[in-house]
Amino acid sequence: MRAVVTRVSSASVRIGGEIQGEIGRGFLVLLGVTHEDTPAEAEKLAGKIVGLRIFEDEQGKMNRSLSDVGGKMLIVSQFTLYGNCKRGRRPEFLAAARPDAAVPLYECFLEQCRRMGSTVETGQFGAYMEVMSVNDGPVTLILDTDG
Repeated sequence: MRAVVTRVSSASVRIGGEIQGEIGRGFLVLLGVTHEDTPAEAEKLAGKIVGLRIFEDEQGKMNRSLSDVGGKMLIVSQFTLYGNCKRGRRPEFLAAARPDAAVPLYECFLEQCRRMGSTVETGQFGAYMEVMSVNDGPVTLILDTDG
């Protein structure tokens, strides 16, 4: 599993011109699933992201978590995180899990984040989405269960 986590002051996702999910302060999480991923990895990655301390404290140090600041999460599936551009200019996506495997793991990840106390908004798996965000910092991290 691979996640791009951006600290945001706001983020939203639109499908067909309609707002599907919207948050204020928190994390925009783009989530990709590969073939070898398991529910245990979804739980581990969710715990890592929910516990990230990347919000500033009174001294300006990144020392506060999502729950410390009352933040929310907007989680959007993104198979292109497993795109491979090593050969040529057109990416191939063989490492991205097919929907029959990816959807249950995506949903497991969402459930784990909620179980850990996060308020979660989402896009729609497989839909064409317009994602808007106001990056805060900017602070963006890439987390991967591969190592």
